[in-house]
Amino acid sequence: MADFKTAQRCAAEMWKVDNASRLLGIEVEVTGVGASKATMRVREDMVNGFDICHGGMLFTLADTACAFAGNSYNRVTLTASGKIHFLRSVMLGDVLTAIATEDYRGQRRGFYTVKITNQQDEAVAIFRGRVVSRDEPVVDPKL
Repeated sequence: MADFKTAQRCAAEMWKVDNASRLLGIEVEVTGVGASKATMRVREDMVNGFDICHGGMLFTLADTACAFAGNSYNRVTLTASGKIHFLRSVMLGDVLTAIATEDYRGQRRGFYTVKITNQQDEAVAIFRGRVVSRDEPVVDPKL
């Protein structure tokens, strides 16, 4: 079983090479083993022709939160499937927060729910992800 310090080390190691999240301005924090929080401000290059945030950006934010929560056990863990429900429009300048919580964690798979809210704490999307783990560590457990 992983502890919070190990979960933080895993997040730091992942963050070093997570170019996509950094490029999108996503900030991530592991809030516990199996839990994380990711935030992102919606920029001009993230909106569609109606000045509404592209759904793929919301999916990416949720997938990032899911990934950091899933990898907190120090086992390389990948999202195997995900489904998102868009609840309300997200506009240019909105600040989004994605909270990932663990619904189930087994030996090799897990299920996570990610709730995305805007700066008014209104739910804008719900993501459900299924993850699978490899039998390899994210960080050296001896360090």
